[in-house]
Amino acid sequence: MALIRNVRGFTPKIGKGCFLAENATIIGDVTIGDECSIWYNTVLRGDVNTITIGNRVNIQDGAVLHTLYEKSVIEIGDDVSIGHNVTIHGAKICDGALVGMGAVVLDHAVVGEGAIVAAGSVVLGKTVIKAGELWGGTPAKFIKMVDPEQSKEINQKIARNYLMYSRWYTDEDSGK
Repeated sequence: MALIRNVRGFTPKIGKGCFLAENATIIGDVTIGDECSIWYNTVLRGDVNTITIGNRVNIQDGAVLHTLYEKSVIEIGDDVSIGHNVTIHGAKICDGALVGMGAVVLDHAVVGEGAIVAAGSVVLGKTVIKAGELWGGTPAKFIKMVDPEQSKEINQKIARNYLMYSRWYTDEDSGK
């Protein structure tokens, strides 16, 4: 069972149908929507400020989400994929966005709807990535617009796949 810990009077709230890996850590002021998956070695540290996660979000292995005390929060929309070993620190990730493996997204950055942050990129604080844009590099820079239908298809396919993967684990646990 995941480590779920109260801190400073805040208790994490977990939606319906979520998969929480046994060694995921969820602390404090964290709200997770329905049908999300929080994978192995992931840390959602809502000890110093709020983390709000929408529905059908997958936060993959080794990701770390944290904020600045009284200065930044994390808001993640619906159908978002957060890749393996991603760090999100006090940023907003809008519906249908994809943050690639090993990327870092810093305080007060915004990743727009359906946008893609390439693997290994560093999105500096206060950067605004608009809907449908692809950004990459260190520091991340605009690369190109992604075809909205292609972006939606790719990003939603990944989100749907992770929902399917999470059900493998919950079905196993229930003997299905």
